[in-house]
Amino acid sequence: MFTHARRRFLAFATVGTVICTAGFMPSVSQAADSSGDGEMKGSYAETHGLTTDDVRHINTLNERALLPGAGALFRASDDRETPPAEPLDRMPDAYRAYGGRATTDVGNYIRKWQQVYSQRDGKKQQMTEEQREKLSYGCVGVTWANSGPYPTNKLAFAFFDENKYKNELKSAGPRRGETQAEFEGRIAKESFDEEKGFKRARDVASVMNKALENAHDEGTYLDNLRTELTNRNDALRDEDSSSNFYSALRNTPSFKERDGGNYDPSRMKAVIYSKHFWSGQDRQGSSDKRKYGDPDAFRPDQATGLVDMSKDRNTPRSPANPGEAWVNFDYGWFGAQAEADADKTIWTHANHYHAPNSDLGPMRVYESKFRNWSAGYADFDRGAYMITFIPKSWNIAPAKVTQGWP
Repeated sequence: MFTHARRRFLAFATVGTVICTAGFMPSVSQAADSSGDGEMKGSYAETHGLTTDDVRHINTLNERALLPGAGALFRASDDRETPPAEPLDRMPDAYRAYGGRATTDVGNYIRKWQQVYSQRDGKKQQMTEEQREKLSYGCVGVTWANSGPYPTNKLAFAFFDENKYKNELKSAGPRRGETQAEFEGRIAKESFDEEKGFKRARDVASVMNKALENAHDEGTYLDNLRTELTNRNDALRDEDSSSNFYSALRNTPSFKERDGGNYDPSRMKAVIYSKHFWSGQDRQGSSDKRKYGDPDAFRPDQATGLVDMSKDRNTPRSPANPGEAWVNFDYGWFGAQAEADADKTIWTHANHYHAPNSDLGPMRVYESKFRNWSAGYADFDRGAYMITFIPKSWNIAPAKVTQGWP
């Protein structure tokens, strides 16, 4: 979509071949058709006009972003640039909308953010240099700038249809030219239902937010949470007290900050973001699983929906053919939208990090409807929906989000 005159394009003939022969066409649950909200997608590089060098730079920078501590992060040497400040009183221009996606440049997104998402205690705030620095990292930067701490992905949910997976393995077989590893990876991918995974995350976030009400200490919050889960006969009630589920709030940095939660749970709210990634991340494991997916990796617990993300190393899919290049992840910010229909929800993400003076080019920000967001790319075979906490005084998770700008 967003190409540049100096760009040297990938040889995508082989990419198209592997998408078809490996069976990585999106399933019905991922993309309903080839236009509008259910846009089918090939590789991330192909869709965004990225070269193999571009993908390598993006993946390398994404990995650098995981370095502990902001100081180490900001000292990283790269061609990323922090977007300049925008006047607080300048209104944004309308986004360019097509089908299920609206797009704009990063400066215009900052202007919209300042008008709509920036409020602290009812007052609009100019996006700070630190926030713009975070934003400059692209897709993860959007989530990072809105959530406060770098996304840790510890509280993740998904839905995997175990019966569908087993039945497909028994009743179907590899397609022509498809190996057993490709077949099993494809069936596993098609057995994930992102809409049901998203719904599970929303339901759990709703329970958490109810438990936060009038809970002025962590003990009261946890008691409220267990009571709510018990009343609903939810399997999460049986999670160990030290599990990621019950320790999520105390491990959120803004919960401890004086201008955040200040150790008062009632000042916090549970919000949602999403991550798309590749399952075959075990560098010591089978090369076929790194190329075509690991059917057993990152499956949710069937009772709770929780996904163990401890083995997520942000490792991209391995090329199976010459000329392939796969991006290691994609993040989408949701916040706390109240829209009940998943297809009408809006997910904010981006194409890549901001590098206006390089061949990669400037960052573009997207607002996608759920069907467009969940369609994913051939780079990813997993979609998880994460819960994190932000102070209620932050208005970066508005209940109503309008795609683009009215």
